[in-house]
Amino acid sequence: MSGCAEIIVVTNRKGGTGKTTTSVNIAAEFAAQGQRVLLIDMDTQGHCGVGLDVAPTKDAPTVHSLFLSAGFRLADAVYPTVWPNLELIPANPLFEHGSGSGDPTRLAKALQDEGLTERYDMIIIDSPPSFDDLLMNSLCAAKRVLVPFVPHHLSGEGMRNLARILFRVASGANPELKLLAFLPVMLDRRVGQHRSVTEGVAHQYGQGRLLSGIRTDIKLAEAFFHRRPVRAYTPGCRGAEDYAVAAGEIASRLAALALTD
Repeated sequence: MSGCAEIIVVTNRKGGTGKTTTSVNIAAEFAAQGQRVLLIDMDTQGHCGVGLDVAPTKDAPTVHSLFLSAGFRLADAVYPTVWPNLELIPANPLFEHGSGSGDPTRLAKALQDEGLTERYDMIIIDSPPSFDDLLMNSLCAAKRVLVPFVPHHLSGEGMRNLARILFRVASGANPELKLLAFLPVMLDRRVGQHRSVTEGVAHQYGQGRLLSGIRTDIKLAEAFFHRRPVRAYTPGCRGAEDYAVAAGEIASRLAALALTD
């Protein structure tokens, strides 16, 4: 990629769906391939910093500083990681939801105006599950939407809720927003419910929008405990293999979408 970054938002209205695990590990996969990657943690839990071993001090700049100060430069909140080609804009866990600027395009404007879309090949945004200014900014800044989901029957309503929000954003503030793919996580195809739910997603949204999935693997949680992507923690484990496959599928899907833009 060159010229202008692909901007992907990783989102699901339901918590506990592997958003941050996916954001960190997909970012690490593309960085390992030589892409210049920026990961932005819009979720005030701040777990992307844990996964990449970045710990800003209490008063250090974060992505949430953008919503508290009109003159703040987002580029001042970019932190290096120990992994080549991968940088992070971390979250502020003390940021209060609802205290934003009310402008859903604040993040998009900062990325464009400060040249960050030219500096990177890929920008990945880990969004919060709450429907607020932070989620809207995440969706308005991105062009592609990646939806991780746990394959149980309660997932359906959350995805339908998200689909309504995506339609609203794509019909208004960000007409370039398009669904990239659905990624089943904590997947065990031996379980009938997992098979039926993933097949239902493929039937409803199209087989081409369903990625192969991430199998259940304790190494993914252990990697976060050790503050590193799973490919750096245990390269041969199932989680590392599955995220490598997912990154390849995402790259193929991005290439296909580029032909239709």
